[in-house]
Amino acid sequence: MSGVAYVFPGQGSQRVGMGRGLALAFEEAREVFEEADDTLGFALSELCFEGPEDELQLTANTQPAIVAVSVAALRCFRAEGLETETPNFVAGHSLGEYSALVAAGTLELADALRLVRARGEAMQKAVPVGEGAMAAVLGLSVEDTVELAAEAAGDTGGVCQLANLNAPGQIVIAGSSEAVERATQLASDRGARRAIPLPVSAPFHCALMAPARQAMEPLIRAAPMADPQVPVVCNVDAEPVTSAAAARCALERQIDGAVRWVETVTVMAADGVGRLIEFGPGKVLSGLARRIDRSLEVRAVAGPDDLE
Repeated sequence: MSGVAYVFPGQGSQRVGMGRGLALAFEEAREVFEEADDTLGFALSELCFEGPEDELQLTANTQPAIVAVSVAALRCFRAEGLETETPNFVAGHSLGEYSALVAAGTLELADALRLVRARGEAMQKAVPVGEGAMAAVLGLSVEDTVELAAEAAGDTGGVCQLANLNAPGQIVIAGSSEAVERATQLASDRGARRAIPLPVSAPFHCALMAPARQAMEPLIRAAPMADPQVPVVCNVDAEPVTSAAAARCALERQIDGAVRWVETVTVMAADGVGRLIEFGPGKVLSGLARRIDRSLEVRAVAGPDDLE
């Protein structure tokens, strides 16, 4: 298999200092951060490069910051003449789907930044702090995790659903705090290796995000979008989309729908992709890809050294 796919990370990959090396080394990266600062009306670049960390970790800041760094990495890669072939697919994990749509020519960078800024604000407002939670369940199948979540929801009367299907044996659940806590208590009885509460500010990708979806739908529908120049494998269905209309629908549905990342990678590999290139901070998706399909060749582009 000789095909290549570009993938883009989501929330959790952020760190203070991300993008600084690219901006120091490449005019293309500096232009991305200047556009981000101008679009959002504050120094997002300074937040990426210098922090403070507590402000960078705010969802409304984290989301545009990761998109800016991811797009900067891609543009530097292209400027260096390293894109020797058109990718077969692009895909992004949760928030990363916006970066993927920029890469595919569906969204302009400024429109993507405005959308993810609003998305972060809407997600944070959807559930009062303390009322929602997420946890990583390790070592269970999808079927067993579905049963675990259903039992926890039944015991508490709350919401508990699969949010991120990240890799075999690594599934994130989300929902009401009491239901997710109950699920972590039940996990060992179900045979899980561990169930780890995650330090997040809201329960993403579950039914509790319905208010965020309602807030974002008119913004997504109003944003200018073109048909993708490259198929985008979207989170919510793990299927390639090739029209602006389908891309809009996928963005709306993924807010309160699960991120089906295992299937996303599997679909691309089954269609001839043998190499994945991750653009953006960290190497989370590179690690997940190796667990999903060991035959894949994986590279990550986060800074100038990676381009060398």
